[in-house]
Amino acid sequence: MDLSRSFTIRESSHRIINPLTPEKLATLGAAIRLRPGVSLLDLCCGKGEMLATWARDHGVTGTGVDISTVFLAAARERVAELGVVDRVTFVHGDAAAHVAAEPVDVAACVGATWIGQGTAGTVALLERSVRPGGMLLVGECFWRAEPPGQEAVEACHARSRDDFETLPGLVRLFDDLGYDVVEMVLADEDSWDRYVAAHWLNLRTWLDANPDDELAPEFRAELSREPLLYTTYQRHLLGWGVFALMKR
Repeated sequence: MDLSRSFTIRESSHRIINPLTPEKLATLGAAIRLRPGVSLLDLCCGKGEMLATWARDHGVTGTGVDISTVFLAAARERVAELGVVDRVTFVHGDAAAHVAAEPVDVAACVGATWIGQGTAGTVALLERSVRPGGMLLVGECFWRAEPPGQEAVEACHARSRDDFETLPGLVRLFDDLGYDVVEMVLADEDSWDRYVAAHWLNLRTWLDANPDDELAPEFRAELSREPLLYTTYQRHLLGWGVFALMKR
């Protein structure tokens, strides 16, 4: 069980596997008022940057779960680098099947709501691990503007217009699920650039070093296609944010 090689190549230089800059990730940790001893579970933790930096900056403890052995190796290196090995552990496994051994203060899935077949299902997964009165963190895409057609929808990595809510629609969904939205930190165009455009240099660097690899034709086509689709559609149509939720 592992993440496909294409994902790890595409995001080889990334520490944060979503469109949050380090500054916005730090803003989120401060905004939800973390304090020493708070326990976190991070489903699809990627390279563990959220857990590692919050353990360093706020004294939290936590567990990250991810399917990628490559990402988890990077996460373990990061917690060692930041001196928080004793506060953060990582588990290789299916995040959709993981339940915390003890209820945690904060349960998070920041940018991987496919594990629950969407936002509502991911909230249900997180509910299995959070203590009463605890907090959920959900990272999710939303439409900033109405996509003008199917090409625009697909350029935003969606199959249909209904795959994403608008921002008010997403907040309404959380309300319908019985949650108060108590904080949010949203990506902007610059943080989208830092996430998406970094893919392109990763691909070009890899292609230059591996011109005969079986993935080379796929990546060559992607590098020729994606910058134009991103600048034409995704950059102004697609939003993303992390929403802090508390059950009513």
